[in-house]
Amino acid sequence: MATLLIVEDDIDTNEAVCEYLHEAGHITIPAFDGDEAITLFSKQKIDLIVLDIMLPTVSGLVVLNTIRKTSQGPVLMLTALEDEYTQVASFDGLADDYMTKPFSMVILGKRVTALLRRGGVSEKTDTWTYGDLIVNFPGYSARDASGELEITAKELDLLRLLVDHQGLVLSRTQILDAVWGSSSYVVDRLVDTYIKNIRKKLRLDCIKTVKGIGYKLEVSQ
Repeated sequence: MATLLIVEDDIDTNEAVCEYLHEAGHITIPAFDGDEAITLFSKQKIDLIVLDIMLPTVSGLVVLNTIRKTSQGPVLMLTALEDEYTQVASFDGLADDYMTKPFSMVILGKRVTALLRRGGVSEKTDTWTYGDLIVNFPGYSARDASGELEITAKELDLLRLLVDHQGLVLSRTQILDAVWGSSSYVVDRLVDTYIKNIRKKLRLDCIKTVKGIGYKLEVSQ
């Protein structure tokens, strides 16, 4: 899961992109003009930007140049302009990718995934510690001061998902899709049972229930 800033002044297009990428498991933040995009980017940790070129207030190229003064994070330009000059200007401004409208949501999603992977956003944690608890995810094992703890592979897969997205709320559907697969025929309440087991077996108090939505891992710094 990543946090994506979607900068597009057409409300319907913005909503459609946000909805599609949210369903893909990401957090999406909409912006509808250049100034709003720059403000939102300066206030939040953004993993990737989908950036239209023709925007109110200031253009997408100005937004790109402003962002590049402080960040080298991935930027995917999304525009109706197909001329060579605009594409060259985008890449000269250090854009990472370029798509023209109309576009395929599926291809957009694939390009976003590729850019995030290239930027290391999808890298996973191999070992996680919490108090005297040590979890070895590749080895599917967990231990604390009392010794080895009994935990199933699927329970550790779920815990790893929460650890990799620490601080972010994951819905039951997102958890099911990530851990069991979107084609599996399991009910979302199964997640509740697994969370209960993880809390009990590993004596964890850092997995928080977000009523009506799902769960998140919250560890005090």
